[in-house]
Amino acid sequence: MVRVRFAPSPTGNLHIGSARTALFNWLYARAQSGKFILRIEDTDKNRSDQTYLKEIISSLEWLGLDWDEGPYFQSKRQDIYLAYADKLLKQGAAYKDGEAVIFKVPPEKVKFYDLVHDEIEVDNTLIGELVLIKSDRTPAYNFACVVDDIDMKISHVIRGDDHISNTNKQIALYASLGVKPPKFAHIPLILAPDKSRLSKRFGAVAISQYKEKGYMPEAMVNYLALLGWSPGDNMEFMDTPQIIKRFTLKRVNKRGAEFDEDKLRWLNGEHIRKMDLDSFIKVTSGFIKDKCESDWFKRFAELYHGRVKTLVEFRDELSVFVKDEVSYREEDVEKFLKDEKVLGMLRSVKERLENIKDFTPLNIESEARALIKELGLKGGDLIHPLRVAVTGKSVSAGIFEVLALLGKEKTTQRLDKVTKITR
Repeated sequence: MVRVRFAPSPTGNLHIGSARTALFNWLYARAQSGKFILRIEDTDKNRSDQTYLKEIISSLEWLGLDWDEGPYFQSKRQDIYLAYADKLLKQGAAYKDGEAVIFKVPPEKVKFYDLVHDEIEVDNTLIGELVLIKSDRTPAYNFACVVDDIDMKISHVIRGDDHISNTNKQIALYASLGVKPPKFAHIPLILAPDKSRLSKRFGAVAISQYKEKGYMPEAMVNYLALLGWSPGDNMEFMDTPQIIKRFTLKRVNKRGAEFDEDKLRWLNGEHIRKMDLDSFIKVTSGFIKDKCESDWFKRFAELYHGRVKTLVEFRDELSVFVKDEVSYREEDVEKFLKDEKVLGMLRSVKERLENIKDFTPLNIESEARALIKELGLKGGDLIHPLRVAVTGKSVSAGIFEVLALLGKEKTTQRLDKVTKITR
């Protein structure tokens, strides 16, 4: 049976690179009807923090990466590491240096087959020795990793390219312990747009921050899957079951994958648009803080469902309707609201709107079109200033639907204020 593991250290938040590693392991387990195991590598007592652990767990849960076993904690497995170290001591493959245990790496070339990179050969004569147990009696990374993978019967180790340099050392340990190593698959690193290693400047922030920025977990899973893997037919928009069905290590790329938040935003928008309205309302209701009457909120969600790419964008659009004051950009005021003729036109609009009894999009448009014809204007001559005046934005959903949602009272109040403020 396929058994894979994700083994984060609680010394920081779950970032894009680690989340992609977790996802590839999870996808492979689900695609192969295997097991996905969560292991917490928390032997670094000085740097490990419960806050980070909670953030890692909640981020995995948000992404939907459920685990079949665990979480196992290395800090609670000390006796197991010492027992394995004692075995190496007894067979003469390691020796004690005070409280530390040192492994004598056999001076030989190590070949291993990588499921992504094919055959790799490393000369272990350059290593010499390897610390297994440190002087504080805690296990070193490479030793704990091997012991855990043996003990947990891990069949495939799927991890980042930066771990290739550890693999030859770990294979030497497997050999000395008389255990066949698991299969290895080293996936490409995620790169910034300038081909450098991903940094905070270019997207290397915590997964929880992307959640706060209004990204959907389904979109994040979709995008992370495409960072270093391809379904093979240029398909990009996929739901999670589709990705699982198509996922194979044979289609993981050898080269680094470039992070592009614009593409993530596009995918997020596609996932939002594919949601039915009720599901979208449920998600957005949990994301925003403003309390709105349910029927009105449904009308608003229906209007903006297909226009936003993130939940933050949706929240920002909602703020235009619920806040008391409108904020104007200086350039929009200069372009649309400075001319006295425009202000006079907006006053005329206000008077006509005040006389509408049934404040519907159809009735609002009828009055607006009549005024446009009466003044001999083009549609945009009225609509663009009107939009900026009542929303503070030069782009919005259909202006007549917007005004109807805003309501007669708030619309006319804003028109009254803007014609006075901009004089």
